[in-house]
Amino acid sequence: MSMIEFKDVEKYYGDFHALKDINLDVEAGETVVLLGPSGSGKSTLIRTVNGLEPVQEGQLIVNGQDLANPQTDMNRTRKNVGMVFQHFNLYANKTVLENIMLAPRLVLKRDEAENKKIAMELLERVGLADKADKMPSTLSGGQQQRIAIARSLAMKPKALLFDEPTSALDPEMVNDVLKIMREIAADSSMTMLVVTHEMGFAKQVADRVIFMADGQILEDSPTEEFFANPKEPRARQFLSQIIH
Repeated sequence: MSMIEFKDVEKYYGDFHALKDINLDVEAGETVVLLGPSGSGKSTLIRTVNGLEPVQEGQLIVNGQDLANPQTDMNRTRKNVGMVFQHFNLYANKTVLENIMLAPRLVLKRDEAENKKIAMELLERVGLADKADKMPSTLSGGQQQRIAIARSLAMKPKALLFDEPTSALDPEMVNDVLKIMREIAADSSMTMLVVTHEMGFAKQVADRVIFMADGQILEDSPTEEFFANPKEPRARQFLSQIIH
């Protein structure tokens, strides 16, 4: 069953054609990694999936709802689709625990005791239970990103979107974040769409690789096949530059 489906999607910023004829089907429980050079449209594509960027043409069906339809309730969609950003986007004026509890409290109206229990379990899961009462500014970038992942998981989404979640981190902090992402990917019920330059993670975790350039999907292949023998010259060139 499809969780995310793009049908002939076009996206413009004024005269700039950002996404061109996007056709993509992501099954429920699948982990798909988006690769490609900077400016290829990867982040734009992922941001359309929870309505942060509207599309101008085509259909974009997420969990059975067409996001291209102006009548669609975006808030309902965002309950089921979590997003982890490059720069964490934590609330600076709230503690770590409050950051995780806020959305379930406001959006899901979750019981406060249950909400705290779930939040603490998630902090335990990302290895940061001892930071519950800290402010985000006192944490390292890697710790903040793990909190951001816990915050997304607190909504119990059906899909998680990751937009270059490790690119703003110091190298020694990257592995802690990738470890959490690997654990999430191992959960067969979670759908993941990941923009990343972490090739080892992509090889290990992705069911499929989508290669983009100039706003287009140039290749959509099983992971092993993509890394062993990419079909597209642009993909071969990209891999030769990034994998030494």
